[in-house]
Amino acid sequence: MSSLNAFLNPIKEENAKVVASKRFVGENGKPVEWEIRALTGEEDEVIRKKCTRSVPVPGKRGQYTNETDINRYLGELAATCTVYPNLNDATLQKAYGVLGADSLLKTMLKAGEYAEYLEKVQKISGYDQTMEDLVDEAKN
Repeated sequence: MSSLNAFLNPIKEENAKVVASKRFVGENGKPVEWEIRALTGEEDEVIRKKCTRSVPVPGKRGQYTNETDINRYLGELAATCTVYPNLNDATLQKAYGVLGADSLLKTMLKAGEYAEYLEKVQKISGYDQTMEDLVDEAKN
């Protein structure tokens, strides 16, 4: 029989440091590392609810189904998991001419950098699927 102690004292996970883009360099000339953290199940639920809407079922009067905007979800996920840089910093948002953490992230990174960053964020949060897998799943 196992003990409840295993659940009372989980191993503390450290935040991950990643290079999101080689374009952001520090004073030493090396790329600046970004810090990302894992998302909790509760935080994930809040983001999913925020990105889900009810849509009518075609041909079924009065019936609705939930539809999740996967691109919005992934943007919110990445912004929430980003510890450094602080994407909610008003000065940083103003410098890029955007409002909102996920808009700032999408503006700061090139398309390929953003896709790679999303994969890193998903991995640290425990998702085994890549963004392509999630898009394919959403299409089916």
